[in-house]
Amino acid sequence: IITPALMVGAFAERMKFSAMMLFSIVWALLSYLPICHMAWSGDGALFWDWEVMDFAGGTVVHINAGIAGLVACIMVGKRKGYGSSALQPHNVPMTVIGASMLWVGWFGFNAGSELAADGTAGMAMLVTQVATAMAALTWMLIEWLKNGKPTAVGIATGAVAGLVAITPASGSAGPLGAILIGFASSVICFWAATNLKHKLGYDDSLDVFGVHGVGGIVGAILTGVCAAEGLGGAGIALDSMGQQVAAQFKSVVVTILWSGAVSVVALLIIDKVVGGLRVSNEEETMGLDQSSHGETGYNS
Repeated sequence: IITPALMVGAFAERMKFSAMMLFSIVWALLSYLPICHMAWSGDGALFWDWEVMDFAGGTVVHINAGIAGLVACIMVGKRKGYGSSALQPHNVPMTVIGASMLWVGWFGFNAGSELAADGTAGMAMLVTQVATAMAALTWMLIEWLKNGKPTAVGIATGAVAGLVAITPASGSAGPLGAILIGFASSVICFWAATNLKHKLGYDDSLDVFGVHGVGGIVGAILTGVCAAEGLGGAGIALDSMGQQVAAQFKSVVVTILWSGAVSVVALLIIDKVVGGLRVSNEEETMGLDQSSHGETGYNS
């Protein structure tokens, strides 16, 4: 459920509801499930045979959804006013509440992937907390140094970046590795969500690619480093750190190519089926709550 929901944030406020529903279904069937099979279905599956370490879904969930969101937001186009007017978050307290709920829920997401109440699950909870706290703190400090003021939205975004990046490593990294993953993911995701997005000019409404896609890539690759026993991890699956990082990198590349290809083809077909991916200018100006669903979030 969470994986298709992630990518929707990238093209919020401008895609037709019918197109969004069709894309979510088709993408889940043709991208999410195959990548899930590659990672977790046992002997004979691609990532499994490569001995890729992805405990809770760095490739399956985050890179997969992040790439789909990037493709979709490029194909559907930018929001009206993007780049010429400030498109500020609607409700900062609700943003912080949502991020807090994610933070708590992620303990189940990561530790629950062990399917047992044991030491691995306990360590997964610990490293989830450590990486998330480190990422939130790092994002706050970067924002403070760069802009002169730390923000609540920035802290929330950093926390999510840390949650994303620790996901593949949560069953194998130790606290030291979690600190490294939290720091690296925050720095790189901050760059992706600000510099990279503005330089390339795409409109990813909720920074799905910048946080989930890039954070998933950082976490997947660093799992091959931070799982090492020398960094307090449970140990890598292959003979050397270099081999493990190479396997992790291959899984990242396959996920990017697979999700990207499925997303492009699916959206091209859906565009023809529903008569365009995007709502009209009038509907976008009115707001999709009203134009697509006949209701508004707040009634005076």
